[in-house]
Amino acid sequence: MTIHIGAKAEDIAETVLLPGDPYRAKWAAETFLDDVRLVNEVRGMLGFTGTWKGNPVTIHGSGMGMPSLSIYVNELIKDYNAQTLIRIGSCGGMQNSVKVRDVILAMTSSTLSTPSRGIFKELQYAPCADWSLLSAAADAAKGKGIETHVGGIYSSDVFYDERPDLNEQMVRHGILGVEMEAAELYTLAARYGRRALAVLTVSDHLLTGEALPSEDRERSFGDMVEIALEAAFPQ
Repeated sequence: MTIHIGAKAEDIAETVLLPGDPYRAKWAAETFLDDVRLVNEVRGMLGFTGTWKGNPVTIHGSGMGMPSLSIYVNELIKDYNAQTLIRIGSCGGMQNSVKVRDVILAMTSSTLSTPSRGIFKELQYAPCADWSLLSAAADAAKGKGIETHVGGIYSSDVFYDERPDLNEQMVRHGILGVEMEAAELYTLAARYGRRALAVLTVSDHLLTGEALPSEDRERSFGDMVEIALEAAFPQ
């Protein structure tokens, strides 16, 4: 048990999926896992543990933004010995080739700052995904016929961004999409020698203004969860 996670040590699996929304964690656990049990509800941040094809899996909310995710990932790694951490979330598309409903596998994540910036000081650290997870996720997506893009994303500090000049440069330099958590996840995984990946559903588009209708979100997010699980436990 930690300050923010009320689970016992044996209640958290070595493989953890991390949606930002605690209710999406509930939906994903009840939809994809067997023998599901609630293991955390401190401050309303829900966590569930069950099995997928016999493999223990925890699905735990991480909140919005890198500071919130940093709290949960630090505790999951240092106090619960989580080994594989996969963010499952939404993002905004930033290239014309990326369409709403597509899946992005984040190879790298650029950012202006993260909670870890104070450690690096003047160094511009380049957070990246674990190759074994990235490769397995790409194979899983291909096998399902899901339109998938692999490349760099941007982890923003703010949701209501007012930097069109920065967005223009990211589009120019091939950034596929924007979200708010992956850079810190990748940094913490590297620090503690763990595996991490961000599997992201494009729910809206910065260039076209298109957004995924609410009735279509569950199906599209389900593809993302399946890719994450198959990446963690390749057949």
